[in-house]
Amino acid sequence: MARTTGSDGERTEAAVREAAATLIARYGYEAMSMRQLAAEVGVQAAALYRYFPTKEDLLFTLMRDHMQALREAWERSRPADADPVRQLAAYVRNHIAFHIGRRHATHVSNMELRSLSPDRLTQILRMRTAYEKDLRSILRDGAEAGIFRIEDTGLTAMALIQMMTGVIVWFRPRERLSIAEVTQTYLSMTMRLVGANIGIGTGEERHVHEHAQLRA
Repeated sequence: MARTTGSDGERTEAAVREAAATLIARYGYEAMSMRQLAAEVGVQAAALYRYFPTKEDLLFTLMRDHMQALREAWERSRPADADPVRQLAAYVRNHIAFHIGRRHATHVSNMELRSLSPDRLTQILRMRTAYEKDLRSILRDGAEAGIFRIEDTGLTAMALIQMMTGVIVWFRPRERLSIAEVTQTYLSMTMRLVGANIGIGTGEERHVHEHAQLRA
């Protein structure tokens, strides 16, 4: 196979990002040095600045790419069916799977907002708000349809986001619960939290069918 132009540089940049996320998650942004990062990747420290002129550029890129990937993953998994139960179940499944698969990047994204300059912090917070807006819309649609019983949509959305993202704090592969089992449990808890009197799995499909009959 012919070598693609710039492929070495792309591989090095990807390695830098991956190593940076691991080191920042382990030691913190302030404690990690660019020299330490260069040693981890196996390049000269000066080489890092070809990809990221400043240390904050690197941090911002990690956070921005994390949010873009999360949004794209949600758009791919979002069901065409507008039913709030299906929408909420898909949101929960995608959110948990995405964050478990990107534990270090999630930790950096959550813990290092304080290290961004005001303008860059605003950009990341806007991306978060846009992503979480979809969850609030799902909850609002379900409440208006009488499917969910929610007193405060915004507060419920924040509680769900915190609960789902918090999986990375305690979940470890190959321990008592699998990812599928954790997701199933969180789906059940989510539906109870929003006051949906349904089950997940076959119950989810049964709910959609019964709800469609009520609307007919």
